[in-house]
Amino acid sequence: MAERKIKMRTRKRAEVVEVQLLIIHPMETGQRTDKKTGKKIPPHYIKRVTLEHNGKAVVTMDTGAAVSEDPLFGLQLKDAKQGDKLKVIWSDNKGESGSMEGIVDLS
Repeated sequence: MAERKIKMRTRKRAEVVEVQLLIIHPMETGQRTDKKTGKKIPPHYIKRVTLEHNGKAVVTMDTGAAVSEDPLFGLQLKDAKQGDKLKVIWSDNKGESGSMEGIVDLS
């Protein structure tokens, strides 16, 4: 399993805090063919992403093969404040998963 990285950024936008999540993942649909072997590349994609705010799940997204490689997700939180705890958790169709913890940083 290759290392999957997650990058998280937060910023204030009007009355909400915008959270941007970048998950490094190949996101293979199962439709492409390997040019060297001529065989189909097996599907490998993120199935679920959850964002927790101060320990409470506030967003759960079910995704699929139609999402691009290294997907970038943008979310908005109404009640987030500087220093609040955030955690993102993802899992894919091959049983891989990952998580990252961070804080709301509005500086």
